[in-house]
Parts: sequence; structure tokens; C-alpha cells
Amino acid sequence: MNNQHTIYRQASFLVSAAKLEQTPPDSGFEVAFAGRSNAGKSSAINVLCDQKSLARTSKTPGRTQLLNFFALDEQRRLVDLPGYGYAKVSVNIKQDWQGSLAQYLEQRQCLRGLILMMDVRHPLKPYDRQMLEWAKHIQLPVHVLLTKADKLKRGPATNNLLKVQKELTEMSADFSVQLFSSLKRQGIAEAHQVLDRWFNLD
Repeated sequence: MNNQHTIYRQASFLVSAAKLEQTPPDSGFEVAFAGRSNAGKSSAINVLCDQKSLARTSKTPGRTQLLNFFALDEQRRLVDLPGYGYAKVSVNIKQDWQGSLAQYLEQRQCLRGLILMMDVRHPLKPYDRQMLEWAKHIQLPVHVLLTKADKLKRGPATNNLLKVQKELTEMSADFSVQLFSSLKRQGIAEAHQVLDRWFNLD
């Protein structure tokens, strides 16, 4: 099991793309990470790869406009998608990167699944629902990480998990969900299992 997970530890930054034509060749396996700008996306990528600053946890919206690719090996890549719902970006820029995000999700043949981050305290916001509807429409598997699980006591966290689980089941798509905390390193093994499956490692 551990040898398998060294693949995440060897993740390295590959390229940032503003447009689809700047992305790496569409072959092999990719798993994309999406979520609201404050859902803890970069922290989750760093923890899953056991690296401190692989994905920059940036305070500025600049980096969020790009698709950031990280190579695990010759065949497998993680993709950090632009955070959505960021208020301080101009409308033109926002439309621009939402365009490239849409193109990427719809046209990328090697995309195996989407890890969708939601703050456990405020899950299923309108943007999250939009993302799920879209994934269902293009038949893309989604695994939801309810991040910042350390911010809630176990009872409320579990309640929110069950609520989200129920909604995802009702959408009758290939969706799953778990609790996750980058700070407490909670839920890493569970998330790795999903990644392993999508990356064809198991």
C-alpha cells in the first residue's frame, strides 16, 4: 500500500494553462480538483501528496485563474482547477476562465474523475450544485471532500455528511462523499483509495 502512495509524494508541478491548447497532451489519466476559492483546495492537494507547498495556498486570485497541472508519473496528473465564486476577479476574467474550465471538463478525454471540495460547514452552495449537475450531465464521477472537518464536532460533521450523502444519492450519478481535514490529516487514506481507483493503481 505504501509503495503505491509514494506516487503522490513524487508529484511535481508541470504547467499552468490559461487555455485548453496550453494543457499537456490529452492522454493517460487525470483527476481534477475543484471547489470554491475558500474551500481549502490547495491545502488538500498538498496533504494528499504529503508535500508542504506543491499547490500554492495563495491569498491572491491571480493563480486561481489557471489550470495547474501536477505530474505524478509519465501517465498520471492532478489538475488544480480555478477556484469558483471568487468575488474580487473582474467579470471579463471570470467569464474567460469559466470558459476554459467548461472546455476542460467537457472535452478532456483523459479526465477520470473530479474531487470536489466543500467546506463541511457550508456544503452544497449554488456553485457546488451547478458543478454536480454538470458532472452528472457529462457522466463524470465525483468524490466530494467535506473539508475543514476539524471545525465541527463529530456529531454535526456526521450529520452534514449524511445530508450531503442523501442528496448525492438522489442525483443517481457516480458520486461519493467523505469528511476531510488537511489540518488534522483526517480522511487521507479514504481519498487515496478513490484516487488509486481512478488512476488505475489498485
